[in-house]
Amino acid sequence: MGVPATTTMGESESPRSPEAKLGMQVEDLWDVQEPQLSPTEKLNACFESVPVSAFPPAPSNQVIEIKSDTSLAEAVKILSQHKILSAPVVDVDAPEDASWIDRYIGIVEFAGIVVWILHQSEPPSPRTPTSPSSATAIAAAANGLKGLDIAGLELGSDFAATTAGSFFEALTSSEFYKNTQVRDISGSFRWAPFLALQTSNSFLTMLLLLSKYKMKSVPVVDLGDGKIDNVITQSAVIHMLAECAGLQWFESWGTKKLSELGLPMMTADHIVKVYEDEPVLQAFKLMRKKRVGGVPVIKKGGSRAVGNISLRDVQFLLTAPEIYHDYRSITAKNFLTAVEKYLETHHEVYPMLSTMVTCKKDHTIKDLILMLDAEKIHRVYVVDDDGNLEGVITLRDIISRLVHEPRGYFGDFFDGVLPLPQNSRV
Repeated sequence: MGVPATTTMGESESPRSPEAKLGMQVEDLWDVQEPQLSPTEKLNACFESVPVSAFPPAPSNQVIEIKSDTSLAEAVKILSQHKILSAPVVDVDAPEDASWIDRYIGIVEFAGIVVWILHQSEPPSPRTPTSPSSATAIAAAANGLKGLDIAGLELGSDFAATTAGSFFEALTSSEFYKNTQVRDISGSFRWAPFLALQTSNSFLTMLLLLSKYKMKSVPVVDLGDGKIDNVITQSAVIHMLAECAGLQWFESWGTKKLSELGLPMMTADHIVKVYEDEPVLQAFKLMRKKRVGGVPVIKKGGSRAVGNISLRDVQFLLTAPEIYHDYRSITAKNFLTAVEKYLETHHEVYPMLSTMVTCKKDHTIKDLILMLDAEKIHRVYVVDDDGNLEGVITLRDIISRLVHEPRGYFGDFFDGVLPLPQNSRV
């Protein structure tokens, strides 16, 4: 595994990044911890003492929000342009002085948009005999979309397995796609509106939500103006850790081998995977259902991985639908081929889909963090000396090995957090 060269904090001649400065703050706290504490206990104490408001904002210094009356087409464009997977949705009908819980209706995701669209194509119960077109109308009406024309796309009951290459091209040019608003798909939102932190909450709370509680991003709200002040992602935390290489607190943990930290947590026989001849839409639905961020694509009739598809790759179904036009069906293999050709043609920098980034158990957690940050990827596959798959390590797994949840830590923190909306279909 190639690991990018790095320098320690003392060797760097350039001004320290905001993340590195934050690391120095943790270093100062580390130095005053009780000597009898274990390294993990010291880190817990340090992160509990740092408010989440200290986490550096996104590079653009702006939280990207989407208005509830934005069309699906425009929402996809916004997410794609800003290279983000999701964004909070602002209720355009909320009063100016609304609290944050009334100002936002949820978080819209690329994956949620695609899976919601698929649900509109599903036929009704066999006990309710209808034609395919009326089945779609019923599904649309149930979601408050009566009158929008998706029936013209002629979707059948075996749609997910036989999606023609022209389907998404037809969809993205349809009135259904152009007229449906983000608020119409609120049933696909995971939270209502979402789980958020206040600026006074601690780093430890944020790290636990991103790891043990499986949140991919955590909004931080300012109660004063009722708006989102920052959105902290798993990737942003990994970048912060990479910037802290060379500091004592980081090295005491980062120099440990993966096997010493109980990684990988998910072994080969538990990895969610798809075969190259399976529909790519099934892959995305599987990721959504299993709550995983990516799956390896396995060669037909074998066990060798030929590529990797991640949740963020779903954007290519909606932003570049023309690239599948000549395919009879969009299989996982066809998807990989079409997207790679598209990226080459447009000279876009994007994590390679066909390259399986791997490591071995004797690599250190520091090695892994530096590579994940440099490659801008969300998972690494663990292999043995013969290249056989032994497991997978995700950003969440790494963060989960940095801190632990003290007994009774969250108390009533989750009280009042609303479950999925009743009309949720995802």
